[in-house]
Amino acid sequence: MNTVIGTVKSIAGNVVSVQLLEELRSTMPIIGGYTYKVGQLGSFVRIPMGYAHLYGIVTKVGADAIPEALRDPLKLDSGNARFSTRWLSVLLIGERVASKFERGVTQFPNPEDEVHLVTFDDLKIIYGGLSEEKSIVVGNISAAEGLPARIDLDKLVTRHCAIVGATGSGKSNAVAVMMEAIAGGKYKSCRILIIDPHGEYDESLRGMSKVFRISADSSKGQNELYVPFWALPLDELLSAFPGSVSDVNRDYLREKIVEQKIAGSSKLSNVPPRSAITADSPIPFSINKLWFELDDFERRTFQDTGRSNPTALLEVGDATTLKSNGYPPVAMGAVAPFLNNRAKGILSYLDGVKTRLLDQRYRFLFRPGDWSPDLAGSVQRDLDVLLAEWLAHDRPITILDLSGVPPEIMISISGAILKIVYDGLFWSQNLAIGGRQQPLMVVLEEAHSYLRAGQNSISSRTVQTIAKEGRKYGVGLVLVTQRPTELDETVLSQCGTLIALRMTNKGDQSHVAATVQDELYDLVNTLPSLRVGEGLILGEGVRIPSRVRFFKTSYAPRSSDPRVTELWMRDKSDVALYSELMKYWREQKLN
Repeated sequence: MNTVIGTVKSIAGNVVSVQLLEELRSTMPIIGGYTYKVGQLGSFVRIPMGYAHLYGIVTKVGADAIPEALRDPLKLDSGNARFSTRWLSVLLIGERVASKFERGVTQFPNPEDEVHLVTFDDLKIIYGGLSEEKSIVVGNISAAEGLPARIDLDKLVTRHCAIVGATGSGKSNAVAVMMEAIAGGKYKSCRILIIDPHGEYDESLRGMSKVFRISADSSKGQNELYVPFWALPLDELLSAFPGSVSDVNRDYLREKIVEQKIAGSSKLSNVPPRSAITADSPIPFSINKLWFELDDFERRTFQDTGRSNPTALLEVGDATTLKSNGYPPVAMGAVAPFLNNRAKGILSYLDGVKTRLLDQRYRFLFRPGDWSPDLAGSVQRDLDVLLAEWLAHDRPITILDLSGVPPEIMISISGAILKIVYDGLFWSQNLAIGGRQQPLMVVLEEAHSYLRAGQNSISSRTVQTIAKEGRKYGVGLVLVTQRPTELDETVLSQCGTLIALRMTNKGDQSHVAATVQDELYDLVNTLPSLRVGEGLILGEGVRIPSRVRFFKTSYAPRSSDPRVTELWMRDKSDVALYSELMKYWREQKLN
């Protein structure tokens, strides 16, 4: 069958300029019962080279595709108009020898070589190279609905991935489809951790996930989310409290916390050497006791000018209930009681600490169930049990629903969770539960909300570390965002696979284009024209850049749009439900 559509006119590196044949009157020829579209952005062409066949992807069509050297009308063939539109710019992406397709080219075409359209049989060879054992199917190729769209799972996890797209473009559905393809298949030991700030995936991934959330509903199979304060690095622990302290007082607090952790370490089953303990070490200690001792020192008064003889207590405090010791007030002049001249002046800061420790919204952090230390620093369960609950249960997916985390500490908590998990896998790299023996995929939903560019936060630092070094320790990232311009460029550039859904914002498109191969920039310009649920998959996870129509997940994520017309045609709800509203609001939980 005749599939010739044009000839090569210019070769510049891996970019080839093709002039379409004059006798090609139709751009939609019918060959072998199939209708083909010639000159579509993102479509493929084939250039025979003896036993090999080169394949390229169309990146420009029309006058813009004319090579610079041929744009002078005097150099154009006499039969062509000055602004001819019968030109294609083609990026060479791979070659086929016999029936085997490989990415990259070892030879280049010559001027006047024939260029053929790619038939359905060619597409099967191009897209069919990934084995079923090492790939997942997430949808169909848009150019050939009968062809499955496969992603290389090894490259997807170890080389990281970014999923970007405007609100309503189908990001959450794409994520859910990918998770279902992995967790619902043959990978019985797979581990996926989803950091979910808005609680979107509980319903869409039910049956294959274990959900942890604040104020969990056990009737729905949810589990209570705890993040023990003593597992946070010092800076993140201090940032959980209102106000700030000077550098001198920060060092003072660091010293006191180290003392508490050294004391608490003696209660551990495996006591670490004292020299290895720092303020960042994940060792239980009583924050109530720490507050009480700091507060007591600030309030203390003395009977002598040497400040060696404290005054008697007027009221005995209690560290458990955060009740301060009461001392006689400082007298005026040179009479007792005397002021503690060694106090650090942090009493107002400690009042803020007390307020935060008593705040019910923070009980997941400061009263973390069995991980709450007593005044001696003993806990019923250690951090190994928490990690096992998150990563070693009977389901392949763990969802950490952070929708109940107060916004002011969202960045710290999300970063602390990532650091706890990553550090755990780093130090277990030689064990069977380590990432090298049992890799972990970490999905960061709405990544832009707590991973902002230029922000020196624990979440940014930890994600940058995972992006740069996680591959060595079996930890892969999947960043999901609607605003790629707000993401840290270092992290985005480390993502080997890019899945871009519909995107209309020019700034976001440019940001995405900056992370892909220069010659594919024109493909990024097609993002505004993609259908809902359709995306471009670029990078190492696919053999060639692919335009894919993702499957529709069985259960829509919570972020999917409400059906307005259908819902507005229903009868109005009972006004008494507003009373229920206040109940849930004040209890800080969803029904």
